[in-house]
Amino acid sequence: MATILFDGVCNLCNGFVQFVIRHDPQGRFRFAALQSAAGQALLAAHGVAASALTSPESVILVEDNQVYSHSAAVLRIAGQLGWPWRLAGAGWLLPGAWRDGLYRYVARHRYRWFGRQESCLLPTPALKQRFL
Repeated sequence: MATILFDGVCNLCNGFVQFVIRHDPQGRFRFAALQSAAGQALLAAHGVAASALTSPESVILVEDNQVYSHSAAVLRIAGQLGWPWRLAGAGWLLPGAWRDGLYRYVARHRYRWFGRQESCLLPTPALKQRFL
């Protein structure tokens, strides 16, 4: 099972998690906030730098003992959600520097554009088993 790590106080990131949950009826993704103990432990177990913990600028996908970040994480996630989201795979045609540049631009402005919460998302009882 793949795990998506996200900025738990970011409204855009929380919206992305809700989107994935709605479009992943098979439940192949689990979730953890980057700020949570479970998220930190998973990153540390995969040798990800501590800077990802203190300045979360990326959705991170941990899948098959591989760590994907920025646009690669989003494209891999979208590719597993089925039609029509699989069409996002066309993003692989763009150079990685362009994709990640756009990703970082949105990430830098996400709080200003979408806002932030005071605390991390709390899953509903029905979704609790999908969160670490």
